[in-house]
Amino acid sequence: MWGCRARDLLCLWEVRLAGFLGRRLLSSNAASGKSNARRCWNCGGSAAGVESGDGFFCEHCRALQPPDPTRDYFSLMNCHRSFRVDVMKLQHRYQQLQRLVHPDFFSQKSQTEKLFSEKHSTLVNDAYKTLQAPLSRGLYLLKLQGIEIPEGTDYGTDSRFLVEIMEINEKLAEAQSEAAMEEIESTVRAKQKEFTDSINRAFEQGDFEKAKEILMKMKYFSNIEEKIKLSKSPL
Repeated sequence: MWGCRARDLLCLWEVRLAGFLGRRLLSSNAASGKSNARRCWNCGGSAAGVESGDGFFCEHCRALQPPDPTRDYFSLMNCHRSFRVDVMKLQHRYQQLQRLVHPDFFSQKSQTEKLFSEKHSTLVNDAYKTLQAPLSRGLYLLKLQGIEIPEGTDYGTDSRFLVEIMEINEKLAEAQSEAAMEEIESTVRAKQKEFTDSINRAFEQGDFEKAKEILMKMKYFSNIEEKIKLSKSPL
């Protein structure tokens, strides 16, 4: 009798110990970022099946999954988190992803997958547009570092630079010929190339304040570029 009682107590102790160790393991995984919370919304498949590959489809039932909110644009577009980006590879990745998640390919799917498809497609578009252009790419890199440039400020711009911008805008307003417009456009392109090279060096050196200062100046020249495009567009 006492032997049976002892065995019962031992089994109960082992069950409680296993439960305690299991909770410790889950807690440890959560602390280290190894969470099993991500499961397929459709079949409840394990996180491994959902997380493997690009994470767009469940490996068990092939249902499209919701976008991963922890994934940044660089990871989504298979790019290193760097200011220097291979634009051709970026374009190829964009086309590849749109062939996977574009809403046109989900017209016969469930409403849930249609919704996820729209969200994925929008996210891919935003990521591509952001990383394609040096200005938006640089601003996004700063944002990932917790640094943002408030709109409507003259951060990092000295009076001499502002005078330069004012003079270019005056020339643009007074330009009466195509040759005059091309001269202004050439000047702006050269400045943007100079800024792009300087920003790349700043990011490579981890000098985010310097990158922020130059990006602010680049924004001014980007505004001038937009004015040039508008002046060329037929009414």
